[in-house]
Amino acid sequence: MKIGILDQAPIVKGSNAPNALRNAEEIAVLADELGYHRMWMAEHHNTRNFASTAPEIVAARLAALTKRIRIGTGGVMMMHYSPLKLAEVFKTLSAFSPGRIDFGAGRAPGGDHYSTRALAEGRAHLPGDLYDKLHTTMQLIADRAPKDPLYEGLLASPYDVPLPEAWLLGSTGNSAVRAGRLGVGYSFAQFFNGQMTREIFDAYRDNFEPSYFMPKPIILVTYSATVAETREEAEYIAKPADLMRLSLMRGSLQQVMTPEEARDFPLTEADLAVIRENRKLHLVGTPAEVADQLRRDRELYGFDEVMINSTPHGMTSRLNVFRLLARELLR
Repeated sequence: MKIGILDQAPIVKGSNAPNALRNAEEIAVLADELGYHRMWMAEHHNTRNFASTAPEIVAARLAALTKRIRIGTGGVMMMHYSPLKLAEVFKTLSAFSPGRIDFGAGRAPGGDHYSTRALAEGRAHLPGDLYDKLHTTMQLIADRAPKDPLYEGLLASPYDVPLPEAWLLGSTGNSAVRAGRLGVGYSFAQFFNGQMTREIFDAYRDNFEPSYFMPKPIILVTYSATVAETREEAEYIAKPADLMRLSLMRGSLQQVMTPEEARDFPLTEADLAVIRENRKLHLVGTPAEVADQLRRDRELYGFDEVMINSTPHGMTSRLNVFRLLARELLR
């Protein structure tokens, strides 16, 4: 099974943004050595909890530090940027790292209404145009002239560079059909809300039209996962991520606390019930247990690749998650 990593550059309690970005570097180098297939950086705005606000810049840094692994965005949030700028950025990345760049695009804002308004400099956003924006961006990346007269006479430089892979992100299935018709890979964020179904993926495949970016349909599913040598240890280091999600569900995203703080954090029976329910979003256990669950899900739902988002507090624990899963899934 091909496996990848989705990193948000989390700023855990007691750390800072520069450390979070250096952690992304360390993860990328390790993933490259272990045989992971791809690593993507997310895009989050107006937050003290994540340092990945400019995933295309981090991607350039990670691609320069690695040799084999595919590097990309999961995703760059299209609503904030022009198709011409997106095309120029990803063609530049592809020129530096040919055959290793993923253009992963999302339709969400990656932030709240304050950051969305500021990024647009106060201009109104037209949400219905994002599929057209992705199509225009892809045409510009492929050195083709979009039909939109706005782009008449324009060339997305650098010209004639290897094409990146193109992906559309989704978390509800609403974008599956359009991803297929656009001829891009479909990346499903199971760790967002756990709404994965085989029907969503069948709709994507049934509507897939080959493109320069993707000759055949590929489905990638992202899970949150925490593993350790024993289930008890896995539960211990997973609890901070459980509490972070619990705080998000209550409307205020908190930083990842230490395992010791999380262990002593008071929880009601209702809180514990929510955490248990969230196990379909956050897989916790030994490497063998989590790997078996991923294999069963792939058989049940019919996806192609897995991507792991893992946010234990300590880097030793985070790196160990990726080592242990590689041992189980890449042997």
